Order: sequence, then C-alpha cells, then structure tokens
Amino acid sequence: MTKKERYTLTLQYLNEMYPDAQTELHYTDSFQLLVAVILSAQCTDKRVNMITPHLFSKFPTCQAMANAKVEDVFKCIKSISYPNSKARYLVTCAKQLIEKFNAQIPSDTQQLQTLAGVGRKTANVVASVVFHQNKMPVDTHVHRVSKRIGLTTNAKTVRNTEDELMNNLKNNDIALVHHQLILLGRYICQARKPKCNECKLTLCCKYFVTLQNRNNNVK
Repeated sequence: MTKKERYTLTLQYLNEMYPDAQTELHYTDSFQLLVAVILSAQCTDKRVNMITPHLFSKFPTCQAMANAKVEDVFKCIKSISYPNSKARYLVTCAKQLIEKFNAQIPSDTQQLQTLAGVGRKTANVVASVVFHQNKMPVDTHVHRVSKRIGLTTNAKTVRNTEDELMNNLKNNDIALVHHQLILLGRYICQARKPKCNECKLTLCCKYFVTLQNRNNNVK
C-alpha cells in the first residue's frame, strides 16, 4: 500500500468515525480556550474541564486574570499537573495580552508564542480552533497515532510529525483531522493497550499488520 493510499483510507475511516470532531475542552470565548489549552499541557482534558468552571467563575476575563494573585489562581488549579508554573503563566499571559494586544487574542502563531505558557502546539490549537486556520497541533496522541498508522515515517519529534502531516494533508481540513486523530488516540489507539478490535483503520494500519504478523509467527 502506498502512503497516498494509506492517507486516503485513513481519512475515509476517520470521517466515518468522527465526522464532527472538535476539542473536548470547555470554554466560552477565545481567552478561556487559551487558558484551557495552557492548563492541558501534560494533563488530560477531563481534568482541565473539572477545574476550569471554578477558575472561570473567579477569573472569567483577561482583565480579571491579569489582576489576580498567582496564589489565588494556584488554589483554583492545584489539582492539575505543574500548578505552580501554570498559575504564573496564566497571570503573566493575561498581563501580556493587555499590554501587547489590547486584551485581544492574536491570530498569528508567532505572536501567540510570545505569551507566557504558550508553545507551538498551544499556538496552533488556538489558531486552528478560534481562527479556523489550517494548523496541525501535534500532541502525544497525534504523534503516536500517526506513527502507528504509517502516516509518518521516521518522525522522531512532534515537529517532524507536524511537518509530514501538513505536507500530506494540503487539500484537506487539517484542523478536523487533528481532532479526529486526538479522539482516536484518546479512546481507541491508546498508548499501552490499543483497542484494535474497535478500530476501523486496521486495513491501512502498519501497527496492526505488524501485530498480526507477530502473532502468526508465535503460533
């Protein structure tokens, strides 16, 4: 199977499985999405969604977050990973938004990455979800699933994965594919125990073929 054929089949199945895939983070505006994505680093969306209602009830806007004390933000998010660092990021980020961008979320990913706590993946998520740009944020799910299926070849870093996916998905809804791959990795193609028996991509998945060959050799 050629890589082009693998992409065609993968996209076909992903569209069947997750036709309306979107972020599972809860938010009401672009600032709250930015906050949620910053919090989601090394943390599950489920956990983030558990703490953001209280956080946003106390600090619902950029101005409110900028005026907050770091220790008060920490109290709201202390149950997630790296709460000390993230509390500082959120307050500093809000202040930077006011000082640099008049409290508006910039659409440019390079400008987004000048904000505290915002790396390339976070910037791509915001650009993709808020501004509907064709960006491919790559997290551990996208990186793992792309490698297993065979959408990437020797992509050792998330940036390698991003570049290869972007190159092969030029004429597709890249933002949608990003969310589809995340959902696949989160619920089916899990890191430790992938649920291959529930997956529709077995016909085009390199990992599944290798697994089957291994099992046949054992027999």
